[in-house]
Order: sequence, then C-alpha cells, then structure tokens
Amino acid sequence: MRDAEIREYEDQAKLALSETEKAYISELADMLTESFGELEKIDTETVLPLVTVLDVNNVFRKDRANKTVSREELLISAPEVYDGYFSVPKTLI
Repeated sequence: MRDAEIREYEDQAKLALSETEKAYISELADMLTESFGELEKIDTETVLPLVTVLDVNNVFRKDRANKTVSREELLISAPEVYDGYFSVPKTLI
C-alpha cells in the first residue's frame, strides 16, 4: 500500500501513526492484496452462492394479513392526543 493511501486513511480516522506503524500497516495491506489476488484466480463460475452453512428451509411464517387495531382504538388509551396523533412531551431542548 502506498504511503499516500495510508496518510489518507490516517487523516480520515483522525489517527497519528508512527513510521513503524505505517510500515506495518503497509505490509499487512500488501499481504491482503496478494491473498485476494490468489483468490481471484480460482474459477467459481459453476459454484452456487452460499447463503448459510446450515441445512435449513424457509423458517418464516406465511405472509398473511391479520386484524389490525384502528387509530381510534389506539388513541383511546393515549394520555393526550393532538391532531389524531399521540402527544408526548418534548425530549430535546
């Protein structure tokens, strides 16, 4: 990784890295780049994407409409109502 890139990341993260730390990060970044380069050489055209390693089926419930409560029924229990909505005290100054 170039020194300019490390300085850019250092500025973005508001860090003050020593030259030793910059050299170490550069070495690690180069190692990662090389590793990803090796992975890119692998032919994955026939490999299906893996969502999970677990053998599970759809565990979600069916998407059905249920009876809902009307606005009027909900507002009955409100301590204060303003213009058809719950009225609550300010929380920000």
